[in-house]
Amino acid sequence: MQRKDSLTRSEVMSRLDGFTSLLTDEERDALRGALHVEHYPKKTTVYEEGQAPEQLFCLLRGKVKIGKVGIGEREQIFRVLKPVELFGYRAYFACEDYVTSATTLEPSVVGCLPMRLVSQWMETNIRLSRFFVRLLATDLGLADQRTVSLTQKHIRGRLAEALLFLRATYGIEEDGATLSIYLSREDLASLSNMTTSNAIRTLSSFATERIITTDGRKIKILDEDALLRISSMG
Repeated sequence: MQRKDSLTRSEVMSRLDGFTSLLTDEERDALRGALHVEHYPKKTTVYEEGQAPEQLFCLLRGKVKIGKVGIGEREQIFRVLKPVELFGYRAYFACEDYVTSATTLEPSVVGCLPMRLVSQWMETNIRLSRFFVRLLATDLGLADQRTVSLTQKHIRGRLAEALLFLRATYGIEEDGATLSIYLSREDLASLSNMTTSNAIRTLSSFATERIITTDGRKIKILDEDALLRISSMG
């Protein structure tokens, strides 16, 4: 019996079209043979800090967070991923073990391809090499922006930015206001570089000001312009 959340081979290849379009016919044939698909329940580790990087991952369905546990076992979330983002490649190119962990936020389907094969293709495929240079450069730019925001903005500015970031990443539901991701208060705090109690208080403050409303983990944005002002003011 086929799993409810499974994808056919043609569906997987279709979702990887942005990547496979860079490959030669021979490389695409090799990809079909080497690619395997993993199904992860919610709150399951895809890769963990200290692990040797061996796979290029592509999120095919679901949501994944990239983070790191720091001092006092406090987690910092650096990125949240949506289909069909690639991840897990930086450590391989840096010749080091993973310094972050990837964990599912909901049941997710992930495509896995050996990095040694990708590296082999890059030796002769200049388009693929340029693709990863752009990808790494983009990641670095986003990391620089996040560093400034998380270290210089006040709590309200950080949380406003996080909510806008989630809206830009996952979009909104059919009501035109509810974020299409239901993060725990702990994860929202980790994304905003604050304690859970501060995240709860700030969300309550935003709700009192009629900027948002909350219903459990659901967050509805009522005044996006106000969030933009709070975020830009820091």
